[in-house]
Amino acid sequence: MFSHVFIGVTDFERSFAFYSAVLNELDLVLKFKVSEKPWAGWRGREAPRPLLLIGYPYNGEKAHPGNGQMIALSAPDRGAVDRCYAAAIANGGTCEGAPGLRPHYHQDYYGAYFRDPDGSKIAVCCHEPPRTR
Repeated sequence: MFSHVFIGVTDFERSFAFYSAVLNELDLVLKFKVSEKPWAGWRGREAPRPLLLIGYPYNGEKAHPGNGQMIALSAPDRGAVDRCYAAAIANGGTCEGAPGLRPHYHQDYYGAYFRDPDGSKIAVCCHEPPRTR
């Protein structure tokens, strides 16, 4: 559905470290990093798109989060949600909702919510039931 999503940041290296740690837990890979511009993009291992991009806003103005905006990232399992959330908090993110079931969405919705260092709201969620061994 999406080609890419761009998240504006105010401190590129700080945000790059944050998103690198979080997206690594979802097995997303760095497609490029151009520090001079600055911007960076990640993608899934098996497909060239969609991309999650970070960088300074194109118009040169300071980045700020949008009221009511949130980007939700899909996790393959509940453990990945937990790891993403932990990586976010350990790398300068702030809690907006610890990992857990959200049955008001549906019975298997397991998610976590946090804000990046610039205040953009991010969710990580798994829609699958727990894996059994």
